[in-house]
Amino acid sequence: MKQWYEMLFENYGAKYDKEPFTQGTVGECDFIETEICRDKTARILDVGCGTGRHAIELARRGYSITGIDLSDSMLQRAREKAARENVRADFRKEDARDLPFEDEYDLVIMLCEGAFPLMETDEMNFLILSGAAKALRKGGKLIFTTLNGLFPLFHSIKDFIDSHSSEGGATSERMSFDLMTFRDRNITRVEDDLGNSKEVQCDERYYVPSEITWMLKSLGFRTVEIFGAKLGEFSRSDKLTTEDFEMLVIAEK
Repeated sequence: MKQWYEMLFENYGAKYDKEPFTQGTVGECDFIETEICRDKTARILDVGCGTGRHAIELARRGYSITGIDLSDSMLQRAREKAARENVRADFRKEDARDLPFEDEYDLVIMLCEGAFPLMETDEMNFLILSGAAKALRKGGKLIFTTLNGLFPLFHSIKDFIDSHSSEGGATSERMSFDLMTFRDRNITRVEDDLGNSKEVQCDERYYVPSEITWMLKSLGFRTVEIFGAKLGEFSRSDKLTTEDFEMLVIAEK
């Protein structure tokens, strides 16, 4: 049986690229470049690459990049976009919980909830971080965004989602945030690229900074830094607060 994230992203690539939360690609890639000192020899792995928006932009800038995702339809759109733009990027179908890479990459990115933290158990989410750590070379960096567990303690998730939705995009309702597990369960409705309406029962894990730091330190990362994550405007000067829906994590192995 397919999990909710597999059902949600099936035949949803074109619509996904029009969602408001996907419009910050260029600025986010600007930040990524500064983090690796614009070293064009750096090998990059994009985990949960989706339609390849970050991978394609970075490849366009001259970086060697591999994008992995679980969704065949999202990967197909990524390959089509790369071919149309005459950009070379290696897109592969892989499960982020069981990555086949070891000491191969200088940078691993997981942006816009690319795989982490969508899994159905905390153990599975941890496997994703473990795989990313294993894929990195000594001195390599992991950069990812994830849902900020401090936000729903002070704000309504539904109000935030509603205020950032667009006409024809995904909508969510019947949200329930569990204080014991820090999981938000909701019903998300979308119309896919084929015009089919889908109703998906989503289950996403929010994390607090101390959890992220503990997991990454236990995986051998020497430094872990956490900031607020603003769409298209990642910055080390953006101190994480309860107003940030997402957090930006930068860890060095």
